[in-house]
Amino acid sequence: MNEVLSGGITNAGAVLRRGEIVDRPAQPHAPAIHRFLEALPKHGFTAAPKPVGLADGREQLTYVPGDVALMPYPAWSMTEAALTSLGALLRRFHHASSAIALEPGVPWATDLADPRGGTILCHSDTCVENVVFRDGEAYGLIDFDMAAPGRPLWDLAMAARYWAPMLDPETAAESPSYVGLDPVRRLRILADGYQMSAEDRAEFLNVIEEVAVVERAELAARVEAGDTALVKAFNDHSGWATWDRQQAWLADQHATFLAALIR
Repeated sequence: MNEVLSGGITNAGAVLRRGEIVDRPAQPHAPAIHRFLEALPKHGFTAAPKPVGLADGREQLTYVPGDVALMPYPAWSMTEAALTSLGALLRRFHHASSAIALEPGVPWATDLADPRGGTILCHSDTCVENVVFRDGEAYGLIDFDMAAPGRPLWDLAMAARYWAPMLDPETAAESPSYVGLDPVRRLRILADGYQMSAEDRAEFLNVIEEVAVVERAELAARVEAGDTALVKAFNDHSGWATWDRQQAWLADQHATFLAALIR
């Protein structure tokens, strides 16, 4: 019996679970991703799907048991303990990824890729819906469609956008999931959970601002292409006025965030 898995926009309604197998649309770089996923356990990271098959434009992966938070995010997913564990999970993932050589000539995803590139394969889409929890702690990563070479800070910056969240107060107030959260404190907690170095802390805000630019460009391309789901979401949230406000707020609060990170 097929179970349609919820979450996400791009593959909405097209991801199916059959017992312990997840069947989903395959990206052009899926063969390389499968080889990467096969290598991860050899370097100590066992909390990602394992490849099972690849045929007819679809891929089969093992199901990672646990809890995945969907909007509106449940309280347990937004705790400080959950955020700390997310930082630790990403550190373990990057440690394993750094031991796996990047394959040359792969058509990696460009949508959310680090514009500066990098020496490790990043997940590149560490949003709330792509993290599996067990007993209130971040356990595993799923959905590697956007994986691409990048800097470890890129994954952390992408996570911060969703988990802190890096939203101006007016935008954050629109979501019950984010009411009452202190993004300044939570950004520090994420960095602490990752055991981020002093050098990386000094650079972190700059990378978060780069993420905002890349996400905006990707959204603009998809809206222009007529992506129905995204166009609706875009219009429902006041279009570019919201993005302008968020980016202005982020620039204005840069010094405050930086002080919290390096104090």
